[in-house]
Amino acid sequence: MKAVQFESLGKPTDVLQLVDIAIPEPAPGEIRIKVTKANIIPADIMFIQGMYGIRPQIPQIGGFEGTGAIDACGEGVDMPVGSGVIFTALGCWAEYVCVAANSIIPKPPTMSDDVACQAFVNPLTAYGMLIEADLEEGDWLMLTAAASAFSKFVIQIAASRGINVIGTVRSDDQKQALLDLGAAAIINEKTENIYKAVKAATGGAMVGAAFDAVGGELGDKVLNALQPGGKLLVYGLLSLQPIPLNSGLLIFKNLTVKGFWLTTWFTGLSGDERRSIVPKILGMLTEQSLRADVEAHYSLDEIHKAIEHMESPGRKGKILLNIS
Repeated sequence: MKAVQFESLGKPTDVLQLVDIAIPEPAPGEIRIKVTKANIIPADIMFIQGMYGIRPQIPQIGGFEGTGAIDACGEGVDMPVGSGVIFTALGCWAEYVCVAANSIIPKPPTMSDDVACQAFVNPLTAYGMLIEADLEEGDWLMLTAAASAFSKFVIQIAASRGINVIGTVRSDDQKQALLDLGAAAIINEKTENIYKAVKAATGGAMVGAAFDAVGGELGDKVLNALQPGGKLLVYGLLSLQPIPLNSGLLIFKNLTVKGFWLTTWFTGLSGDERRSIVPKILGMLTEQSLRADVEAHYSLDEIHKAIEHMESPGRKGKILLNIS
């Protein structure tokens, strides 16, 4: 089978290569999935560089999230071959992948593969972080990297709950689409004073919570935009620079800074909570009350072009891999 693999850590366009390897056999308790489409997310890029929360086992196939159909079942598993599934696993950028049978999500029959291959990580992270933020109708939330797929999900869910969202972007061209999606205000971090812009948008109230994907200097500016008792949830580090925390600011404004990783949060839920949340998200995506935008598709042998497009500034939708 064809797969996108790396044998050393580094920049994806330097280390990723298309290989032809044996089709894997499902172990007891596993199913084999014939992958149709896979997502490309920032976590994939960090993982390939050895900068993620789990380490690659070299040689390693890339990709964390995809969709496809059950192709074979291992011992002890009785699932209908051909059934559509949504899954997360190590090694999604391949024609076939084996995963634990109890880890997959059945794909709704009316959901397209374009939506299904991005239906887990970003939507569930958005939903979970809003739970952690504990905001109410009328409250203010701030997002860095507001034009990302994740932030678009947050904007839509938050707006449906009456939560006001302020986002930062790096280009004025990105503003209107996010306002149309439901954001209350969008700030160009390169040309506008973030503190003054947030103060103006909120009428001086500032924001009760913020989700930061960038870190570094921007993360520091976001901290300053929090109201007393505010909360900063950190889920990414696109700048590759830590946030310079001002101890006085944390103390006198009683601020909370907390990390968020979907894997840790999701496994900490009870079975009933997981069974309740996932159908809600899939329902919103299927009904299109939660939109999942796509900008381009690439084949596995175009992986370098796909990565370059994914990392390009001004992108307005997801970059997906057509696998079979």
